[in-house]
Amino acid sequence: GRRLAGKLTADLVLESPQGLNPVGDYELDLRRNKLAVIENLGATRDQFESIDLSENEIMRLDGFPKLHKLEQLLLHRNRIYRIERRIGESVPNLARLILTGNKISNLQDLDPLEVLHKLEMLSLLDNPVTKKPHYRLYAIYKIPSLRVLDFQKVRDAEREEAKELFGTRKGTEAIRAAETTLEEQEPVAEVERPTPEQLAALRLAIANAKSLDEVSRLEEALQRGQIPEEIKQAATAQPMEEG
Repeated sequence: GRRLAGKLTADLVLESPQGLNPVGDYELDLRRNKLAVIENLGATRDQFESIDLSENEIMRLDGFPKLHKLEQLLLHRNRIYRIERRIGESVPNLARLILTGNKISNLQDLDPLEVLHKLEMLSLLDNPVTKKPHYRLYAIYKIPSLRVLDFQKVRDAEREEAKELFGTRKGTEAIRAAETTLEEQEPVAEVERPTPEQLAALRLAIANAKSLDEVSRLEEALQRGQIPEEIKQAATAQPMEEG
């Protein structure tokens, strides 16, 4: 079979270990393949109850075909910072989602999970979002089916408190107050729009990046329009061509 380093190909799906996991789910093991993107999972023919994608380089939780059989996704130690809004259409029966050690940072980044009506177990330990005020109550409010969050049982008292806090306009304001992101805290002068030279230098740096770490850092900068200092200097050093 043809395997491409860092690519989730149909061949990789077919050649990877599969079998019953300790709790008796039929599982596909795609751990530690340096995968950056979830793709080509149609090759599983929806045969698996569990897919293990732990310890890869995945940045977005998206790219799933319709997988009705899938009940468990293991994704600890990736770089996931974004969850696809329509994930419920792809994996409607997902019951357990382990996202320990990823990059999800804002409460509202959890909103797409509210369409997973069978999600009972969720772990977001070691994600920046867990440090946000009211994080646990917000997750419980958004995903009513949850029974275990971060390996702690969801209590009835927490459900009541979550409803009181977030089921009102005041609650919505509390979310907004908690959502002061780093960009908003920085002085306005820092958020100047990048020049065409800076954008070109940034794209060049992405193309020449030596590691996935570097690529993800620069791509994030590109998405936010925040140009790292070393790129600004590179852009200034390149003289503009005279017409």
